[in-house]
Amino acid sequence: MDVQRAILVFALAFVLILVYQRWLEEQQSPDPVSTEPATAGAPATSARDVPAAPDVGRKDVPPAPGGSPAAAPVQAASGQRVQVLTDLLRVQIEISGGGLHLVELRKYPVSVEQPDQPFALLREEGTDIFTAHSGLIGKGREFPNHRTTYRTEETKLELKEGQDSVSLKLLWDAPDGVKYSKVYTFTRNSYEVKIDYLVDNQSDTTWTGFLYAQFLRTPVAQDRGFFMDVVPSYLGGAIYTPQDKFEKVDFSDMSEKPLSRVVDAGWVAMLQHYFVGAWFPRQPGPFQLYSRALNEPTGPRFNLGFNTMSPVDVAAGATGRIGANLFVGPKEQKRLEKQAEGFVLTVDYGWLTPISAPLFWVLERIHAIVGNWGWAIVILTCLIKLAFFPLSAASYKSMAKMKKLQPRLQTLKERYGDDKAKLNQAMMELYKKDKVNPLGGCLPIVVQIPVFIALYWVLLESVELRQADFMLWINDLSVKDPYFVLPILMGATMLAQQMLNPSPLDPMQKKIMMALPIVFTALFLYFPAGLVLYWLVNNVLSIAQQWYINRTVAAKT
Repeated sequence: MDVQRAILVFALAFVLILVYQRWLEEQQSPDPVSTEPATAGAPATSARDVPAAPDVGRKDVPPAPGGSPAAAPVQAASGQRVQVLTDLLRVQIEISGGGLHLVELRKYPVSVEQPDQPFALLREEGTDIFTAHSGLIGKGREFPNHRTTYRTEETKLELKEGQDSVSLKLLWDAPDGVKYSKVYTFTRNSYEVKIDYLVDNQSDTTWTGFLYAQFLRTPVAQDRGFFMDVVPSYLGGAIYTPQDKFEKVDFSDMSEKPLSRVVDAGWVAMLQHYFVGAWFPRQPGPFQLYSRALNEPTGPRFNLGFNTMSPVDVAAGATGRIGANLFVGPKEQKRLEKQAEGFVLTVDYGWLTPISAPLFWVLERIHAIVGNWGWAIVILTCLIKLAFFPLSAASYKSMAKMKKLQPRLQTLKERYGDDKAKLNQAMMELYKKDKVNPLGGCLPIVVQIPVFIALYWVLLESVELRQADFMLWINDLSVKDPYFVLPILMGATMLAQQMLNPSPLDPMQKKIMMALPIVFTALFLYFPAGLVLYWLVNNVLSIAQQWYINRTVAAKT
């Protein structure tokens, strides 16, 4: 097998793997959600999305009437919303439920063409629903959950210049005399939101309760164009524990077997392309991690969350606190590393993470110097090419020698015609006589394939490259070149490379190889400009190296 055929096999196999992965996701995904918009103000789910209180066997907890958990407060219709504005977030909190109705990321526009429209990560209306809920649960009392109607005098809060944080307090009084405050705290230069429940126990018995925090998500496919339809980014749940590390919990897993696991530490998250939401317990464990599939009239919805299992006790006449932290933002790796153990793994590089992570580290360091992600990709490509220079040189020397043998190989083909056995024997004798290894160009390329795929995932998954400007008309490296200039140049460089390589003897192979630049150009028309830029620069460097080696080999004969 010559090098051209090795490249062809790799290219076709790579594309087939991507298409096969997409087909598997389609087969395993739940039924699509109805495209009818949800009625504004309608409850997101039924009351069964409130988890039951853990059974800890405490004799001092008064039983609920009838021996079952107390009924959850009934959710009122949608009403007042409080807007909170920070340097990074624009949030709407609805007092009916006390949940995050809308969270928009002010530093991340929907698109380059809409710079003033921030991307909405959490949203509670429409078909693409992604929300974060929390509440308290227990037995023998009525507890505030994400269906409780709170009250507040605030209508708008803003993080002012010079302020480090701003807080919103929602109030609810239980029939038994316990007063609750649900407090949201937003901090400058942070995508983390702190949620605290303050319990003022004015009843005559000890208050005992637990905290739950969960996500609600619909499995609606994101409309991201041809490329992201073929190569989809992961949309679904994930959990992390010190024992089992990072695990994905996709929607099909939640449908087939709900998650129920008791752990001492960890976190739960919902992932999508470039962005993530995650709940982090604050009090000591144990915790129960859980998932739930909900079949609603508008389609399937899924809960993923945790609840505490160590009871919090508040004596009569005393006050107490229980809470958790919520991260809602982009997968900026510097922030993720500081947030929690293993959180950076939500940047989904797949099985090539051990290679992709160092590549991104180098890319980020280059960007810190040059200040442009496009030029950082160019420089990184040059460094990768330099690292593989000895292997590439061996490959190109083999190809140069093969090209010199091409006229003699053609003579052998004409001499033996269709007698494949004699032709192969004569070719092997010729290779041996001239000390040419026909497979010499394959191994270096095989070694470089994992690096290429790893860099491919870096360019696809890193939010740092989302809407990153390069130069001229390329103002977003994460989407296709709007004028298709880079893919066309890339196709031209592939054609130039073929002219430097030995031509296949078989006419059919020759036609296939000639068609390959056209096929790749058509495929790369919809690839992210950053990835096409990498391939283009790599091709240009390969042409220069191969041209030099061809001249060197020719000069020695």
